[in-house]
Amino acid sequence: MFDIRVICDPADTDRITSALNAAFITGDVRRYPARDGKRTRLYVTADHRPAPKPFPSPDRAYTLAPSVLREMAWVTSTIATAECFTELDRDYYLRKAALLDRIALMDEPAPPFGDATEAAEAAAVFLLDTDRAHLAPLMAERAERDPRGYVREQYALRACCVCDDFGEGDCLLHPDPDH
Repeated sequence: MFDIRVICDPADTDRITSALNAAFITGDVRRYPARDGKRTRLYVTADHRPAPKPFPSPDRAYTLAPSVLREMAWVTSTIATAECFTELDRDYYLRKAALLDRIALMDEPAPPFGDATEAAEAAAVFLLDTDRAHLAPLMAERAERDPRGYVREQYALRACCVCDDFGEGDCLLHPDPDH
């Protein structure tokens, strides 16, 4: 923990407070007039933001995933049965990006990387663009550096059994309703 004191023009206080909140974990900002009577003094207690956890490895992210063939069948079936010009839900784009990532991983043990890698990267960027409005700026920035890592993280969060959770949609782990 450390304290920050800023002396600034009163018109800049909101902008400076926002910048401090983006850069650090901060407490309440205390405002006082400066001794010259023209500027404002800001005092804030701050701490460094913890380093973000690394994105999960492919093995960890896809541990609970259905087979590539089963996931491919779900993705193609979903798009084939959708009406033309229908916007599909986020789950479709997440599962498609994860599927393409898994296919690319099989194709890229060593450079040169092929079309599968490009398709996986494009699907990951599309998912990130879909989610961007709901992401904190630091999270979006981190995901932009590794879009496929972002897909793995989101898939790992999604890949849990939801058979008993009403309204959660299809279960990735048990796609057969009679499991």
